[in-house]
Amino acid sequence: MKTLVLPALDRPEGITTHDYAFSRLRQAIMVGAFRPGTSVTIRGLADALESSPTPVREALRQLTSIGALQFLQNRRIVVPRISPARFEELISLRIVLESHAARRAVAHLSDRQIDRIAVLDDGIEAAILSGQKAQALIANQEFHRQIYSANPDQVAVPLIESLWLQLGPILGIAMEHVNEFYVVDRHREAIDALRRRDENAVAEAIAADIREGIGGFDQQAIGKLLALAG
Repeated sequence: MKTLVLPALDRPEGITTHDYAFSRLRQAIMVGAFRPGTSVTIRGLADALESSPTPVREALRQLTSIGALQFLQNRRIVVPRISPARFEELISLRIVLESHAARRAVAHLSDRQIDRIAVLDDGIEAAILSGQKAQALIANQEFHRQIYSANPDQVAVPLIESLWLQLGPILGIAMEHVNEFYVVDRHREAIDALRRRDENAVAEAIAADIREGIGGFDQQAIGKLLALAG
Protein backbone atom coordinates (compact mmCIF):
# COMPACT_ATOMS: atom_id res chain seq x y z
CA MET A 1 0.00 0.00 0.00
CA LYS A 2 1.28 3.45 -0.92
CA THR A 3 2.35 5.52 2.08
CA LEU A 4 0.10 8.51 2.63
CA VAL A 5 1.96 11.83 2.60
CA LEU A 6 0.23 14.96 3.90
CA PRO A 7 1.36 18.54 3.27
CA ALA A 8 3.44 19.92 6.14
CA LEU A 9 1.91 22.27 8.69
CA ASP A 10 3.77 24.09 11.43
CA ARG A 11 2.64 23.03 14.89
CA PRO A 12 2.15 26.04 17.19
CA GLU A 13 3.39 25.67 20.72
CA GLY A 14 0.67 24.50 23.08
CA ILE A 15 -1.73 23.16 20.43
CA THR A 16 -3.38 19.89 21.41
CA THR A 17 -2.74 16.71 19.43
CA HIS A 18 -6.40 16.64 18.39
CA ASP A 19 -6.45 20.25 17.20
CA TYR A 20 -3.24 19.72 15.24
CA ALA A 21 -4.63 16.56 13.62
CA PHE A 22 -7.80 18.42 12.65
CA SER A 23 -5.90 21.43 11.26
CA ARG A 24 -3.50 19.34 9.24
CA LEU A 25 -6.17 17.06 7.80
CA ARG A 26 -8.35 20.07 7.02
CA GLN A 27 -5.46 21.73 5.18
CA ALA A 28 -4.74 18.50 3.29
CA ILE A 29 -8.33 18.31 2.03
CA MET A 30 -8.34 22.03 1.24
CA VAL A 31 -5.32 21.79 -1.04
CA GLY A 32 -6.33 18.63 -2.89
CA ALA A 33 -4.21 16.01 -1.14
CA PHE A 34 -7.20 13.64 -1.42
CA ARG A 35 -9.16 13.16 -4.63
CA PRO A 36 -12.97 12.85 -4.56
CA GLY A 37 -14.09 9.32 -3.78
CA THR A 38 -10.85 8.47 -1.96
CA SER A 39 -11.28 6.19 1.06
CA VAL A 40 -9.32 7.04 4.19
CA THR A 41 -8.67 5.00 7.32
CA ILE A 42 -8.00 6.05 10.87
CA ARG A 43 -4.87 3.91 10.99
CA GLY A 44 -3.51 5.26 7.70
CA LEU A 45 -4.07 8.86 8.76
CA ALA A 46 -2.63 8.22 12.22
CA ASP A 47 0.51 6.82 10.62
CA ALA A 48 0.79 9.82 8.29
CA LEU A 49 0.40 12.19 11.23
CA GLU A 50 2.65 10.11 13.48
CA SER A 51 -0.21 10.13 15.97
CA SER A 52 -2.37 7.71 17.89
CA PRO A 53 -5.81 6.85 16.45
CA THR A 54 -7.78 8.72 19.14
CA PRO A 55 -7.11 12.34 18.04
CA VAL A 56 -7.47 11.30 14.39
CA ARG A 57 -10.85 9.69 15.11
CA GLU A 58 -12.09 12.92 16.73
CA ALA A 59 -10.70 15.04 13.86
CA LEU A 60 -12.53 12.83 11.36
CA ARG A 61 -15.74 13.23 13.33
CA GLN A 62 -15.41 17.02 13.05
CA LEU A 63 -14.56 16.88 9.36
CA THR A 64 -17.59 14.72 8.60
CA SER A 65 -19.82 17.06 10.62
CA ILE A 66 -18.89 19.97 8.30
CA GLY A 67 -19.17 17.89 5.11
CA ALA A 68 -15.47 17.63 4.30
CA LEU A 69 -15.67 13.83 4.59
CA GLN A 70 -18.50 11.30 4.50
CA PHE A 71 -19.23 8.23 6.59
CA LEU A 72 -20.83 5.54 4.43
CA GLN A 73 -23.15 2.80 5.68
CA ASN A 74 -20.35 0.24 5.47
CA ARG A 75 -18.34 2.42 7.89
CA ARG A 76 -15.98 3.56 5.16
CA ILE A 77 -14.82 7.17 5.31
CA VAL A 78 -14.59 8.84 1.90
CA VAL A 79 -13.88 12.22 0.34
CA PRO A 80 -17.16 13.46 -1.20
CA ARG A 81 -17.59 13.64 -4.96
CA ILE A 82 -18.73 16.86 -6.62
CA SER A 83 -21.15 17.45 -9.51
CA PRO A 84 -20.61 20.07 -12.24
CA ALA A 85 -23.59 22.06 -10.97
CA ARG A 86 -22.23 22.10 -7.42
CA PHE A 87 -18.79 23.06 -8.73
CA GLU A 88 -20.24 26.08 -10.52
CA GLU A 89 -22.27 27.07 -7.46
CA LEU A 90 -19.20 26.96 -5.23
CA ILE A 91 -17.20 29.09 -7.68
CA SER A 92 -20.03 31.65 -7.90
CA LEU A 93 -20.20 31.89 -4.12
CA ARG A 94 -16.42 32.31 -3.90
CA ILE A 95 -16.58 35.26 -6.28
CA VAL A 96 -19.35 36.98 -4.33
CA LEU A 97 -17.90 36.42 -0.86
CA GLU A 98 -14.26 37.06 -1.68
CA SER A 99 -14.94 40.20 -3.70
CA HIS A 100 -16.93 41.53 -0.75
CA ALA A 101 -14.24 40.56 1.76
CA ALA A 102 -11.48 42.13 -0.34
CA ARG A 103 -13.36 45.40 -0.76
CA ARG A 104 -14.02 45.67 2.98
CA ALA A 105 -10.38 44.93 3.87
CA VAL A 106 -8.78 47.73 1.83
CA ALA A 107 -9.15 50.47 4.45
CA HIS A 108 -7.50 48.30 7.10
CA LEU A 109 -4.34 47.23 5.26
CA SER A 110 -1.10 49.05 6.02
CA ASP A 111 1.71 49.42 3.50
CA ARG A 112 3.74 46.91 5.52
CA GLN A 113 0.92 44.36 5.35
CA ILE A 114 0.63 44.86 1.60
CA ASP A 115 4.39 44.29 1.28
CA ARG A 116 3.98 40.96 3.11
CA ILE A 117 1.12 40.01 0.79
CA ALA A 118 3.37 40.75 -2.20
CA VAL A 119 6.02 38.42 -0.73
CA LEU A 120 3.39 35.69 -0.43
CA ASP A 121 2.59 36.14 -4.11
CA ASP A 122 6.27 35.71 -4.98
CA GLY A 123 6.18 32.48 -2.98
CA ILE A 124 3.25 31.16 -5.01
CA GLU A 125 5.12 31.64 -8.28
CA ALA A 126 8.30 30.09 -6.87
CA ALA A 127 6.36 27.04 -5.63
CA ILE A 128 4.68 26.56 -9.02
CA LEU A 129 7.98 26.85 -10.90
CA SER A 130 9.60 24.29 -8.59
CA GLY A 131 6.69 21.86 -8.96
CA GLN A 132 5.54 22.18 -5.34
CA LYS A 133 1.85 22.23 -6.13
CA ALA A 134 0.52 21.69 -2.62
CA GLN A 135 2.77 24.46 -1.30
CA ALA A 136 1.57 26.75 -4.11
CA LEU A 137 -2.05 26.13 -3.09
CA ILE A 138 -1.27 26.73 0.58
CA ALA A 139 0.52 29.98 -0.25
CA ASN A 140 -2.33 31.04 -2.55
CA GLN A 141 -4.90 30.55 0.18
CA GLU A 142 -2.71 32.44 2.63
CA PHE A 143 -2.44 35.30 0.11
CA HIS A 144 -6.22 35.62 0.02
CA ARG A 145 -6.60 35.04 3.77
CA GLN A 146 -4.14 37.82 4.63
CA ILE A 147 -6.16 40.30 2.59
CA TYR A 148 -9.58 39.38 3.94
CA SER A 149 -8.48 39.04 7.57
CA ALA A 150 -7.21 42.62 7.70
CA ASN A 151 -10.77 43.79 8.34
CA PRO A 152 -11.15 43.47 12.14
CA ASP A 153 -14.92 43.17 11.80
CA GLN A 154 -14.93 40.55 9.06
CA VAL A 155 -17.17 37.51 9.34
CA ALA A 156 -16.58 36.19 5.84
CA VAL A 157 -13.33 34.23 6.27
CA PRO A 158 -14.89 31.12 7.90
CA LEU A 159 -17.50 31.04 5.12
CA ILE A 160 -14.81 31.44 2.46
CA GLU A 161 -12.68 28.72 4.00
CA SER A 162 -15.71 26.42 3.96
CA LEU A 163 -15.91 26.91 0.19
CA TRP A 164 -12.18 26.23 -0.16
CA LEU A 165 -12.67 23.03 1.81
CA GLN A 166 -15.50 21.85 -0.44
CA LEU A 167 -13.52 22.63 -3.59
CA GLY A 168 -10.27 21.26 -2.19
CA PRO A 169 -10.55 17.65 -3.43
CA ILE A 170 -10.39 18.73 -7.08
CA LEU A 171 -7.69 21.38 -6.64
CA GLY A 172 -4.86 18.88 -6.90
CA ILE A 173 -6.17 17.81 -10.30
CA ALA A 174 -6.75 21.42 -11.39
CA MET A 175 -3.14 22.25 -10.51
CA GLU A 176 -2.04 19.78 -13.17
CA HIS A 177 -3.43 22.36 -15.61
CA VAL A 178 -1.93 25.39 -13.86
CA ASN A 179 -0.13 26.56 -17.00
CA GLU A 180 -3.43 26.74 -18.86
CA PHE A 181 -4.75 29.62 -16.80
CA TYR A 182 -3.42 32.64 -14.91
CA VAL A 183 -2.38 34.20 -18.23
CA VAL A 184 -2.89 37.57 -16.55
CA ASP A 185 -1.42 37.95 -13.06
CA ARG A 186 -4.53 39.03 -11.18
CA HIS A 187 -2.67 38.88 -7.86
CA ARG A 188 -0.37 41.66 -9.04
CA GLU A 189 -3.40 43.63 -10.17
CA ALA A 190 -4.90 43.17 -6.68
CA ILE A 191 -1.66 44.25 -4.98
CA ASP A 192 -1.39 47.37 -7.16
CA ALA A 193 -5.02 48.20 -6.39
CA LEU A 194 -4.38 47.71 -2.67
CA ARG A 195 -1.51 50.18 -2.82
CA ARG A 196 -3.84 52.70 -4.49
CA ARG A 197 -6.55 51.91 -1.90
CA ASP A 198 -8.94 51.30 -4.79
CA GLU A 199 -11.66 49.08 -3.33
CA ASN A 200 -13.46 48.42 -6.61
CA ALA A 201 -10.27 47.50 -8.47
CA VAL A 202 -9.23 45.11 -5.68
CA ALA A 203 -12.63 43.40 -5.74
CA GLU A 204 -12.52 43.14 -9.54
CA ALA A 205 -9.00 41.64 -9.49
CA ILE A 206 -9.99 39.03 -6.90
CA ALA A 207 -13.14 38.12 -8.84
CA ALA A 208 -11.11 37.77 -12.05
CA ASP A 209 -8.49 35.67 -10.23
CA ILE A 210 -11.16 33.17 -9.17
CA ARG A 211 -13.01 33.27 -12.47
CA GLU A 212 -9.89 32.72 -14.58
CA GLY A 213 -8.29 30.25 -12.20
CA ILE A 214 -10.12 27.10 -11.17
CA GLY A 215 -13.37 28.81 -12.16
CA GLY A 216 -12.04 29.36 -15.67
CA PHE A 217 -12.85 25.90 -16.96
CA ASP A 218 -15.67 25.79 -19.51
CA GLN A 219 -18.48 23.23 -19.24
CA GLN A 220 -16.59 20.61 -21.23
CA ALA A 221 -13.40 21.10 -19.23
CA ILE A 222 -15.33 20.97 -15.96
CA GLY A 223 -16.81 17.65 -17.01
CA LYS A 224 -13.38 16.24 -17.83
CA LEU A 225 -11.91 17.60 -14.61
CA LEU A 226 -14.63 16.08 -12.49
CA ALA A 227 -14.41 12.80 -14.41
CA LEU A 228 -10.72 12.66 -13.53
CA ALA A 229 -11.60 13.51 -9.95
CA GLY A 230 -14.15 10.72 -9.82
